[in-house]
Amino acid sequence: MKTDMFSSLKVLHGAARSTALSVAVSLAVAAAFATPVSTFAATSAAPAKTSKHAKTAKKPAQAAATEKVSSRAAKAGKAEAAKAGKGEAVKAAAADDDAPRASVRRKRVTFAANGRHHSVMRRVAYEPRQPSVGQAFGLHETPDALMLRSSVAYVIDQNSGETLFDKNSRAVVPIASITKLMTAMVVLDSKEPMTDQIEVTDEDRDYEKNTGSRLAVGSVLSREDMLHIALMASENRAAAALSRYYPGGRPAFLAAMNAKAKQLGMNDTHFENPTGLTSMNVSSARDLVKMVNAAYQYPLIRKFSTDHSYEVYTGKRTLAYNSTNALVRNPTWDIGLQKTGFINEAGECLVMQATIHGRPMILVLLDSSGKYSRFADATRLRTWIDNGGDQPRITSADAGGPGT
Repeated sequence: MKTDMFSSLKVLHGAARSTALSVAVSLAVAAAFATPVSTFAATSAAPAKTSKHAKTAKKPAQAAATEKVSSRAAKAGKAEAAKAGKGEAVKAAAADDDAPRASVRRKRVTFAANGRHHSVMRRVAYEPRQPSVGQAFGLHETPDALMLRSSVAYVIDQNSGETLFDKNSRAVVPIASITKLMTAMVVLDSKEPMTDQIEVTDEDRDYEKNTGSRLAVGSVLSREDMLHIALMASENRAAAALSRYYPGGRPAFLAAMNAKAKQLGMNDTHFENPTGLTSMNVSSARDLVKMVNAAYQYPLIRKFSTDHSYEVYTGKRTLAYNSTNALVRNPTWDIGLQKTGFINEAGECLVMQATIHGRPMILVLLDSSGKYSRFADATRLRTWIDNGGDQPRITSADAGGPGT
């Protein structure tokens, strides 16, 4: 009788051990495949302490099984990451070298499981930038002999107004920080003292795109310094602060911007803010030629926009700024005025007044598809002009087509 009872208890004890081991293995598998890596990372930062009784209660067989399953899970995770990485690499290779795409980087993640630390490599992918307005409307599909990366290109002789190159010049698209040329003209037209001190406040932050700035809230600069870094380095808070210190405040400043555009005959143009950090600031290449030509009549705009570098003292520290246009540092270019711009909706933009073979010209390049391609497009256009060019390029948007 005692023997039978002992055998039964032994069987029950064995079944309990088997069940516990199965549950432990199941939990380990679920944790390895279902628990986010970030949770494991958090665990490694503050590993849980176990009591002495808990340590002695852990069965050697259970620990070995759990470690074995965790090791298999880590290997499976590595294989899955490698497979995903290979697919991303093929997609990246298929894309054009200069086109905006999702950037992928490797990140080492450490997690703790059953008291042991494991390290895996995880690929973290970022979403690609949204298509520009020009891309959405198919402007990049417009062919041109120079194979420009900009969907809009327009070059004229500044003296005669003769069109030398034309690609979608009537298309109305966002212009980003090209806006600041109009901002500068309105500031200078106000005749307010350039030595007045202007302070950056919370009202000058970018609440639409949430971009940052090196010009901290509380910084104080003269109106002249604000204008300098707004034109040369495209400092957004400087432009925003300038508009706020305009007589009548920012609403009056925006009204003056649109009134100036109308005065210049810029019928395709509208401004919603002084920085260009909105897709609502729109214009056409033909209108921008008028704006560049008007801005060129202001000596300070010519000087500040083509400066290579400049330092300002904010009241707290000294900041060194550099031009956003690499071509101004290129001795082969004779640039009299320039402005760059970028937001996702506008793509990479560039306007310039430059003298080529003693002939002053205005170049407008909008919605370029790569960070440096607008400068490459400007060089292609100059080389084309150097070689004599040919007949003006007339695209479908300028030959009775609706454009955009």
